[in-house]
Amino acid sequence: MCTLEKRGSLFILTLTGNDQHRLNPTLIASIRTYLAQVKSQSTPGAALITVAAGKFFSNGFDLAYAKYNSGGSPAEAVNLLLHMVNLFKDVVADLISLPMPTIAAVTGHAAAAGLMLAISHDYVIMGRERGVLYMSEVDIGMTFPDYFTALVRSKVARPDARRDVLLNGVKVKADEAVAKGLIDSACDSGEKTVEAAVRIAEGLGKRKWDGEVYAEIRKGLYPELIGVLGLGTKDLVKARL
Repeated sequence: MCTLEKRGSLFILTLTGNDQHRLNPTLIASIRTYLAQVKSQSTPGAALITVAAGKFFSNGFDLAYAKYNSGGSPAEAVNLLLHMVNLFKDVVADLISLPMPTIAAVTGHAAAAGLMLAISHDYVIMGRERGVLYMSEVDIGMTFPDYFTALVRSKVARPDARRDVLLNGVKVKADEAVAKGLIDSACDSGEKTVEAAVRIAEGLGKRKWDGEVYAEIRKGLYPELIGVLGLGTKDLVKARL
C-alpha cells in the first residue's frame, strides 16, 4: 500500500504496487500513519516527496470498494463513499499542516481525489510521458466536497482553469497543466520527475527552516481552506531578536 523511506532529512512516501492506488479506508489510514511518522521525525531541513509506483498516481476514491461492501444497497454504497470522503479530508489537513515543504511527483494519472492528493502538496511536478489530471465528478454525477473546492480555489489561481477542470471535466496533460497553473513543472519521464522532486526537496532542505513556522505560514496562505478543514493558526516568533 505505502512505504516510507528516509534519506537524511528527506522523506519519500511511495504508494506501492501497480494498481490504481484508489483511496479506500485502508490506503487512507496507511498514508496518515506515515504522515504522522514524518511529522514526529521532523527536523529543520526536512522535506517530503510523495510518489506512486506504476501507471497511476491515484485514480481517486475506491468506488469498487464502496459497491462491494454495500451488500447490494445503492444507499449504503453512497454512505461508504461519503465515509471515504470524510476520511480523506484528514489527509489533506495533515499535508496542509505538515511542518516541512512537500512535493508531489506525479508520474501517472491523477484523477478526482488523486488530483486533490497531489495539489495538497506545496509543489507538484508531473511527467510528460504518461498521465493526465482529471476531475471526474461532473461526468459521473457527483458534487464536490467542500474541501475539494476550497483546495482548488486556494491552489489554482486562474478561473478559466478551475472551470475547465471542475465544470468541463477536461483531461489535462503535463505541459497544459503547467500553462493552466495546476502544476509547477513538467519532466520528460517518470524517472526525471522524481529526480526533479528530489532536487527541489534538497534545495529547500538546505534552508533549514523551522518546520512549525513553515506550517503556520502555509496555513495562513489559505484561510478558506483551513477554515473548511477545521485547522487553526497561531502566531510564532522564533527569530533571535
